Amino acid sequence: MQIYSKDLRTRAVDAVERGIPRREVVEIFSISLTTLKRWLKMSREGRDLSPGVSTGRRRRILSTPQEQRLLWDQLEENDDATLERHCELWEEKTGVRVSVSAMSRAIRGKLGWSYKKDAGCHRARRREKERFPPASKGRRSRAAGIRE
Repeated sequence: MQIYSKDLRTRAVDAVERGIPRREVVEIFSISLTTLKRWLKMSREGRDLSPGVSTGRRRRILSTPQEQRLLWDQLEENDDATLERHCELWEEKTGVRVSVSAMSRAIRGKLGWSYKKDAGCHRARRREKERFPPASKGRRSRAAGIRE
């Protein structure tokens, strides 16, 4: 569901009040007929056409810088743990239960942590200072067991 501006809402309601058919207003402003009816009802009742404030949900993970640091430390201490295990550890430390998908979004999306492994089968981390050097542009290295 989109949030439409107060200006658009007012213009759509004004258009209907000027006599333009509802079906045309719906097409002109690219809104649904149900939405237009709701705005007209609000206008008749004298209510403000401003969009309401979304309450949303409280973030259950990484809502403060302290939590970001706590999760980062947890990742460094347990870099081989699964997402399920990280959820368990987070619940033990903070008392807040999070889903596996929320933990994945926090780790990969918010912190930029990668689960890819380097050549030594260690977990690679995306840090600006410790990135792997770029591959040389010369010869490509041969795969093991393949002859030229």
